[in-house]
Amino acid sequence: MQRIAPLLGVPVAETLRKWVRQAQVDAGARDGTTSTESEELRRLRRENADLKRANGILRAASAFFAAELDRPHG
Repeated sequence: MQRIAPLLGVPVAETLRKWVRQAQVDAGARDGTTSTESEELRRLRRENADLKRANGILRAASAFFAAELDRPHG
């Protein structure tokens, strides 16, 4: 790894080692989270954060409109 990394333009051999490990995981030769699974987790976490924000907005809007309904109009 130490000799090959510079030939590939990779400044740190550990980076190359991580790429090899990830390729092994993706190929099923090693246990771990595949690249596809990692991408899906990132997407789901982003979606979860968006849904939490939307829920907060809806909760605030609901409270606002409930207060408006309770207020006497006249």
